[in-house]
Amino acid sequence: MTSTPPDTFSDRLRAELLAQAATCEKGGSPMYAELMRRAAGDVGGPAFDVLSGGPEAGRCLRLLGAAHRLVLSGRAPELAAHYPTAGGTADPLSAWPAFRALLADRPDEVRAAMAGDPQTNEVGRAAPLVGGLLAIMAELGERPVRLLEVGASAGLNLRADLYRYESEGGLAFGPADSPVVLRDCWLGSPPPLSAGLAIVERTGCDPAPVDPVADAVRLLSFVWPDQHERVARLRGALEVAARVPATVVRADAATFLAGLAPRPGVVTVVWHSLMWQYLSPAQQADVTAAVERAGAAATPDAPVAHLHLEQADDADFHSLPVLTLRLWPEGGGGRRVLADTPHHGVPAHWH
Repeated sequence: MTSTPPDTFSDRLRAELLAQAATCEKGGSPMYAELMRRAAGDVGGPAFDVLSGGPEAGRCLRLLGAAHRLVLSGRAPELAAHYPTAGGTADPLSAWPAFRALLADRPDEVRAAMAGDPQTNEVGRAAPLVGGLLAIMAELGERPVRLLEVGASAGLNLRADLYRYESEGGLAFGPADSPVVLRDCWLGSPPPLSAGLAIVERTGCDPAPVDPVADAVRLLSFVWPDQHERVARLRGALEVAARVPATVVRADAATFLAGLAPRPGVVTVVWHSLMWQYLSPAQQADVTAAVERAGAAATPDAPVAHLHLEQADDADFHSLPVLTLRLWPEGGGGRRVLADTPHHGVPAHWH
């Protein structure tokens, strides 16, 4: 008698769902942790069917975002009863039957809503990124910043200097009246908060840019619905975006950075956060080469910096992010670790 070979897809997907459940649990979303655990235990069920085929990168987040978007648009009222973001008052931990029914009854609609990469543009990641800008200012002396973001989505973090950052001991940075407040955002020794920050250019790229006004529902759909502070941060950031312009062009990362060069009188900063895994190895190499070419041409009057907030392990979507800095000509482009963070950026453990 021969044993039946394991269903490698089901085993792999079950492990992925359980890993996402652990990430959600650790990240403070018991609702999503429960949904992912229940989906993992329902081997061969509708979640497995919906998740089969299509790109693997971030597919659990795509699924959660798709269901949330149907809820927010009023197209899944039974599930909406459990979602605080849609005014739901039922126990979020009891959402599984309605979630499963949505996947079972309307799989094509859910798959269609899963199209495109997740567009989190997580506002909490502004805390480590702004910390990186302050570290650059402390090292170079205060000077205008030309900020270029790769994978900018709606460009919310291009307005990061307009958010309020509060840390333990009463330390704070940013406008006191900002509608975005990131509390307890730095642990350990905070970044150099005495440095000034003046962003004079806010430009980013994305293969599928999101309009922060017209596409607000899509952005909200990728926020975990039982995380009230994240929801409040996003809504505040959308308010800032409605009055402070930033440019996000439709382009892939390599095309956007192909002509990158230093600019006299400003520090050119390229940054990105939790988008690296969506690039192929060739695209990653192209981005790195473009930044290094610009760095090689940098001068004391036209420095170049690269802030890289990505998973420590590029191959593991669930590994924790690390913020690194490369700076030219000061530092010679050597890589320095500034902080490590949870996936949503706060609190950042500053080094």
